[in-house]
Amino acid sequence: MSSLQLFWFILIGVLFAGFFFLEGFDFGVGMSVQTLAKNDKEQDQVIQTIGPVWDGNEVWLISAGGAMFCFTFLCGMLHYLATI
Repeated sequence: MSSLQLFWFILIGVLFAGFFFLEGFDFGVGMSVQTLAKNDKEQDQVIQTIGPVWDGNEVWLISAGGAMFCFTFLCGMLHYLATI
């Protein structure tokens, strides 16, 4: 495994780990609404805790997908250039 492959493997792993961490946070808040909140005001307060990071998990997922596409494109291009 070359250093470039190792770099991309670690980068994609970190991006997916960030996505799963933030997605788990969203799911945890959604589950805690059922158990912790006793009325509508408390439900709104619990749901508002994820407001600043609500779309953060989607950014990690899109970045990981883009990195996977870029990795395959870059490896294919390097292989093509090496055979010329």
